[in-house]
Amino acid sequence: MSNWKQTSIGEFINFNPPETIVKGSKSRKIPMEKLGVFQRKINGSEISEYNAGPKFRNGDTLVAKITPCLENGKTAFVDVLNENEVAFGSSEFIVLRENELSDKKFIYYLARSPLFRERAISCMEGTSGRKRVNEGALKRQEILVPELLIQQKIASVLSALDDKIELNNKINAELEAIAKTLYDYWFVQFDFPNAEGKPYKSSGGEMVYNDELRREVPKDWKVREVAELTTLLFRGISPKYTNNDGIQVINQRCIRNNTIDFNLSRIHDSNLKPVNKLLQLGDILVNSTGVGTLGRVALVKRLEQKQTTADSHVTIVRIDDEKANLVFIGETMLKKQFEIEQLGEGSTGQTELSRENLGKLKVLLPNRDLQNKFEEIVLPFLQKRSINEQQNQQLAQLRDWLLPMLMNGQVKVGVVEDMDVEVEAKDMHMKGSLSG
Repeated sequence: MSNWKQTSIGEFINFNPPETIVKGSKSRKIPMEKLGVFQRKINGSEISEYNAGPKFRNGDTLVAKITPCLENGKTAFVDVLNENEVAFGSSEFIVLRENELSDKKFIYYLARSPLFRERAISCMEGTSGRKRVNEGALKRQEILVPELLIQQKIASVLSALDDKIELNNKINAELEAIAKTLYDYWFVQFDFPNAEGKPYKSSGGEMVYNDELRREVPKDWKVREVAELTTLLFRGISPKYTNNDGIQVINQRCIRNNTIDFNLSRIHDSNLKPVNKLLQLGDILVNSTGVGTLGRVALVKRLEQKQTTADSHVTIVRIDDEKANLVFIGETMLKKQFEIEQLGEGSTGQTELSRENLGKLKVLLPNRDLQNKFEEIVLPFLQKRSINEQQNQQLAQLRDWLLPMLMNGQVKVGVVEDMDVEVEAKDMHMKGSLSG
């Protein structure tokens, strides 16, 4: 490590570099909620009147300085602005920028690493629940850093992994959008192909008024409650967690953005409490507790472990294949997430979705041939998304394994460059995936 040297964080990184936005002018703002957890990409922005707040450009790194956002890993690399655009953000951001000693992308990965985060957390001050980083104290912290060329190589390796993750996410978003568009066209606008291949409603297909839905629907379509279409409708288990081997447990944090993040799951000790509520491919999971999380839906497209369950805050919906097509019902419930959220009962913060209320959710059911035709088109999209999600999990695990070791010099960047960082997607059917 002869090419590494001891320095202070304040000498290595520029904190909150000066920029100018005219007070009262409309500018792009990035609020705290637009930063993901350990996610490089910023999730969007808004146009707002500038009064105060840290200012930044593309190439800067944003780090949350308040508890619990810092501890949770809210850190992002700014690359969503126009050329020479200056934006502002939450007053609880620290803005980090490179200088002659440092590389901008290396700074981002440094800020994500335990090397930086542990020092930042140790510099927090204030009352419990409102602690903030003392930036002066953080700047004085000493770290060991490599020369600029090695920084750039380290950042290049880690960026290649994040680039692939972001590409997969973009592909998945496009596939999901195509499926939603088709669903809307066929089952909301009712322009599914008729016997002649023409759009049903636009071509004069017969519509009848439905008293339950209070609107016109295609003739012979039926309204059913979710409970009528299921073989099982139940909450998950009350787990006994362990750090050892056991059964994977999906919790509410795992269910977001219409999918399941298995990285956020935990392990249940089945020796302490046997499990008889195991998930199956095609099950629909519904978050059932708490404002802001209640109503989120995900279809089980794959399983990381053969024995997987959900905790008691998640409702498991298992569709009877003889009564409805599970892919069609899965997409229908994704479409109805806002409606499901409204079924929650209880005081703010303590809202619960009962099985009975979820079971009463009304579904408009077309004929089975049309449901199956929808599945034929959409199922390959689901399978591709499943492959990309698993590949992303492998890439993220590799990145997070490499990150601290590259940052403290345990692994030389030359060794990593010789590795094939492109993780090929494994055969999904080995661990289980949704297939026809």
